[in-house]
Amino acid sequence: MPLAVSVVVAVQNEEGAVADVVRELKSVFDEGLGADGFELIFVDDKSSDGTVAQLRELQKTVPNLRVVLHEKNVGKSGGVRTGIMSARTNIIAMMDGDGQNPAADVLRTALKLLNASPDVGLVAGERKRRQDTASKKWASRWANGIRKRMLNDGAEDTGCGIKAIRRDVFLRLPYFDNMHRYIPALVNREGYKTLFERVEDRLRTTGHSKYTNIGRLWVALSDLPGVMWLNRRYRHPGSTTEL
Repeated sequence: MPLAVSVVVAVQNEEGAVADVVRELKSVFDEGLGADGFELIFVDDKSSDGTVAQLRELQKTVPNLRVVLHEKNVGKSGGVRTGIMSARTNIIAMMDGDGQNPAADVLRTALKLLNASPDVGLVAGERKRRQDTASKKWASRWANGIRKRMLNDGAEDTGCGIKAIRRDVFLRLPYFDNMHRYIPALVNREGYKTLFERVEDRLRTTGHSKYTNIGRLWVALSDLPGVMWLNRRYRHPGSTTEL
């Protein structure tokens, strides 16, 4: 199968998980698309542990693993953007690098977009059973509820790392720090449809979350007025034709 899907994973200090994530992705995508049907793009966001060394070693046995290094730390949204800009395909599958996202769900989400009509710009994962502390789930549920009501984006769980998006659609979106939490609303703003896919969530067994509960709430809601403003100020031209 020709190259069809680019898997983008932004990582920072995930030396305990990154090798297993790469190997699981390779096994699942080899079976689903064939060895030539996908590429893995891992973007290291200025790790200070052994993440980069492990990725370099993995490249010896995973030929379609590409590693892009940030000179400075810019956060998850910046890492995702770097990976998508580097991608060689138009179907981008995104996931977290902490081992909580099953590769089989990532493949299924990517295939759903690959087989969707052109007016579908995004397939967003929604976790069936979150494997987090009660306080973390409460904070996420509260923030998701406010965002959904204010933006009417139809999304129950924008914090899920599994998403599949068309590269040309992503490049239309306004970029800002932590914009990954608002991708469904921004895709809808461009006139594309979003589909949702139920996915599994696994316990994090290594490393630690980059956010506290308060920090997660602040990040999730501080940009909400700006996204609402972007939606209000956008005037969509409908379909376009060139003479």
